Amino acid sequence: MRRTKRVRQLLWRWRSNPLRRHDDLVEAWVVLAIWLVMLIGGTLTGLLTAHAADASFARLRNERHPVQAVLVASKAQAVGIGADTPYDRVRATVRWTATDGSTRTGQAMVDYGHRVGSRVVVWLNSKEQLTTQPPTASAAAAEAACLGVAAAVAFDGLAFAAGRVAQWRLDQRRYDQWGREWDQVGPQWRRKTT
Repeated sequence: MRRTKRVRQLLWRWRSNPLRRHDDLVEAWVVLAIWLVMLIGGTLTGLLTAHAADASFARLRNERHPVQAVLVASKAQAVGIGADTPYDRVRATVRWTATDGSTRTGQAMVDYGHRVGSRVVVWLNSKEQLTTQPPTASAAAAEAACLGVAAAVAFDGLAFAAGRVAQWRLDQRRYDQWGREWDQVGPQWRRKTT
């Protein structure tokens, strides 16, 4: 019995009622439409964003490959960074052998603590240029999920804002209508003195 009463209270704008205005019915449909847009659109936006981000990260993992290189010079040694450095990676000059057999040299980020002449792992892209390490599958999945949630929240925020603007416009129409009605009825209530 209480549940039926609650449902009736929630759906009061759709019930036939002599006090229900046309704007009340319009507002009820606007609220329902906004909630559906937020639920369905937000979910789809989040899923599509997460899928696109995951595909992009997978493409990065396929395009980039690790190569053994030799540390030629380290910026950490040049600027005198000691063992108490807050950085775990430093920029260094490395030398590696390309797939065509030529020797190349370039700047890459390497783990701190390697000495000149030691072997390090660097990452190359499909054009044999130095690049950063791609995210692991688990890190990529976590980042894709975060991006999906952020996209869903952004979409839902825009949809909610659009709904609030529509409700604000309906409220303005009601205020204007009440003002016009008061202008008609108000003079009849004034006390007449003679």
